[in-house]
Amino acid sequence: MASLLRRPILVGGLGLTVGAWVFSAIDPSLTHLADSAVWGIAALGSGLWLLKQRGQLGLTFQAPVVLDRTAVNRALGDVETRIQQLEAESQAANLNAATAQTMQELVVQLRQQLAALRQELDRQELRLAVTGGKAVGKTTLVELLKTQNLPVPAAIDASLMSGTTESAMAEPTVEPEQPAAGSTEPTSPDLTPEPHQEPQHQATQDIDTADLVLFVTTGDLRDSEFRAIEPLVQRHQRVLLLFNKQDQYLPDERPLILQRLRERMQGLIAAEDIVAIAAQPAPVIVRRQQFDGSVQETLEHPEPDIGLLKARLKDIVAQDGSQLILNTVLRQAKVLNIVVQNELNQFRRTRAIPIIEQYQWIAAAAAFANPVPSLDLIATASVTAQLVVDLGAIYQQKFSIDQAKTVMVQLAEQMVKLGLVEMATQAIGPLLKSHALTYVAGGTLQGLSAAYLTHIAGLSLVEYFEEQSLQLQVQSETPFQLDRLVQKIKAVLQDNQRSLFVQRLVKQGIRRFLPQSTQTEVAIQSEIETKVQASG
Repeated sequence: MASLLRRPILVGGLGLTVGAWVFSAIDPSLTHLADSAVWGIAALGSGLWLLKQRGQLGLTFQAPVVLDRTAVNRALGDVETRIQQLEAESQAANLNAATAQTMQELVVQLRQQLAALRQELDRQELRLAVTGGKAVGKTTLVELLKTQNLPVPAAIDASLMSGTTESAMAEPTVEPEQPAAGSTEPTSPDLTPEPHQEPQHQATQDIDTADLVLFVTTGDLRDSEFRAIEPLVQRHQRVLLLFNKQDQYLPDERPLILQRLRERMQGLIAAEDIVAIAAQPAPVIVRRQQFDGSVQETLEHPEPDIGLLKARLKDIVAQDGSQLILNTVLRQAKVLNIVVQNELNQFRRTRAIPIIEQYQWIAAAAAFANPVPSLDLIATASVTAQLVVDLGAIYQQKFSIDQAKTVMVQLAEQMVKLGLVEMATQAIGPLLKSHALTYVAGGTLQGLSAAYLTHIAGLSLVEYFEEQSLQLQVQSETPFQLDRLVQKIKAVLQDNQRSLFVQRLVKQGIRRFLPQSTQTEVAIQSEIETKVQASG
């Protein structure tokens, strides 16, 4: 009883439904009054909440162009807050011993990654990553950089394209779902992996943890190369674009290609960060005339031409070294932040699904027991509004009663516009018609349709809340975005139109709504029909 009293929307809505049922028994013309009352109450609080929400802006977690240590520490503090939130919610939940132990181990692991990131702030050496297309000279450049007296100890070959097609160049970004991408353990600069044996996911991790990316090309950029560079710049990674194998072009062609690269990269990469090199110039034939008049031909290997690259690297280390390290730490903090939030969302989902299932059957029972079809919507709306409040509490989205009613109204309107009511009837009706005993049971179709719609609404809210949590900083708020919720409804509906889900829902509904004797008859009839279909 106490739990029901803490759910005023649910209790009040169902109470109003019962009261309207009584009114309809006295005079059917009074039925529309209850319908108008529910939607009127919902609309009453809608205007104030929407006005309050208007003007609130969502906060994005993006690295500024210029950073200081305070800003990075603030971002690391956000990660710590999320970890604390995950720990607090898991401890407050009634978990079994094994699950509780797993959650505690996860929290410890996340804190270790965060501690490693804090240590990264004091790192002095820069990390390089060399990447580019096939056969552009990445391996040669890595080996050459190792032998040079540069202000960086070595280079990491993190080629994304080694052993892959060029299309892979369009996807160098880090996937938030992969915890490895957020790893904060520094890669030893003295251990350069073999480029053609490096797995692609490890290469992606090296790219993400690099302070400076050397992108190698051998001419004017192809579209696939441009699409590989663009996301690196967008996530505030410093990129040097290296025009390698310039010796293979005529002397008057080289400046033209270099100028073309700078024009193509304008707005993404500074002109001085686009450098021409020749890491391994092609051998040349040298003819020397001997004292006896004969001509001797020899094959000579010119020295590598990376003087401009060395000078540029020294300038970057001297001027921007600390800034590059701060950018890397902040970038990894962003990835770790998403990893923690994904874990938190997964934990919250395990709590949300049983609540959705509970409310779907409350809505089904209300619609099943109600002999007045026009009042089904009132009961379902009340259940959905209370579901909004309870799911919002799980996802730290606080909704007042009026706010929940507003969301409920918007949900109902969009579900009607999308034709979900008809779709639910069309999906469930044929399954009930196949069993005459089930189909004639009054209210079964209405009850199962209400359960289906409540289930879709609940999952759509879960998907919406999870998406919002990934876009916001800790303790931030954002206006309710109806367009995003509609997209989530469509996606959830597509995933839950499978016949298996609907069949399971119908079977569960039969067990809940029909007497045991009727269930036995239905089971016998179903078995007979199955045998007849098999023999036919």
